[in-house]
Amino acid sequence: MAQDVTNLRKFVAPEIVFGAGSRKAVANFASHFGARRVLLVSDPGVAAAGWVFEVEALLLEAGFAVTVFTGVSPNPRVAEVMHGAELYRSAGCDVIVAIGGGSPMDCAKGIGIVSAHGRSILDFEGVDTITLPSPPLILIPTTAGTSADVSQFAIISDPDRRFKFSIISKAVVPDVALIDPEVTQTMDVFLTACTGVDAMVHAVEAFVSTGSGPLTDSHALEAIHLINTHLEPLVANPSDAHLREQVMLGSMQAGLAFSNAILGAVHAMSHSLGGFLDLPHGLCNAMLLDHVVAYNYSACEDRFKRIAETLGIDTRGMTTATVRQRLLGRIAELKRNVGLEKRLGELGVRVDDIPSLSGFALQDPCILTNPRKSSRRDVEAVYEEAL
Repeated sequence: MAQDVTNLRKFVAPEIVFGAGSRKAVANFASHFGARRVLLVSDPGVAAAGWVFEVEALLLEAGFAVTVFTGVSPNPRVAEVMHGAELYRSAGCDVIVAIGGGSPMDCAKGIGIVSAHGRSILDFEGVDTITLPSPPLILIPTTAGTSADVSQFAIISDPDRRFKFSIISKAVVPDVALIDPEVTQTMDVFLTACTGVDAMVHAVEAFVSTGSGPLTDSHALEAIHLINTHLEPLVANPSDAHLREQVMLGSMQAGLAFSNAILGAVHAMSHSLGGFLDLPHGLCNAMLLDHVVAYNYSACEDRFKRIAETLGIDTRGMTTATVRQRLLGRIAELKRNVGLEKRLGELGVRVDDIPSLSGFALQDPCILTNPRKSSRRDVEAVYEEAL
């Protein structure tokens, strides 16, 4: 008798070390892989903040040879991945360490893929396209939001198509994530807000995803609670170490949820938008979130009610329409309180850009797990509402 696999769920995660100072274990973990030559991947902003120098010093002190690559853009490009892979090969590296936000971490994942296969990163767009194991990968996130440090996603920008494409595979889950709230202290308020809202969107989309299940739901709801409780106070008090730790913990929980449940239309549309205008990913998500929730609400009212309750809304005695209104109101309030109120039109999107944006969004794998099926016209309508 054939087994029914429709209700089976897998859960993948790296080895995680969470807490202040965890970055300082980087050399110890690199040695676990028998490595001697490290490719250290980051970007100019993280280098300027001093974190690259610190990690490099820790590795050098432990006897590793280190090649530093900090040429990563805010949305990592195909050419940067290929250049990093050539550096890895030419220096004879045997482990990759990345410190930074989602861009250096995603670039590092791409470098690992190219180093293993010897082919263009463009060949690996899509789901489960990777056939060879990547080099050992240790990630140290400097932002509390992208969760690339725990996820099976790598997002790469193709400037030729003005499109960000997704690589989704358990092969890009890092071996080790050193999640250290101390390194988020150098984020400015805008980046704190962007990455925090990104984490909230991860959790919301994971909870309503058609790929959700008991292994991901608890992580998603805890992430929503932590970010809802701590993000606004953190934006108002960016030096508060406790608030940073709690938002970082929420980001990690959201990452574990979405990596395994996958995402939905916010991210599909945001990837398209970010590739088109080269905007911060969290800002793209913020501009789209409430409009996608409004579109999806009828497809999973009970799940959105749970989200509303986790956001602190007392839904007792409320009609479905009132719960929907209050949920959308809370999302709008969160965006306003962290300073992410801009609309698409203010950032240069025109009505005649929407068909192209929608076409790319429908090609994104995240659209497949959106709770409500989406036609091209549906996606166009949501973009139009967000203008």
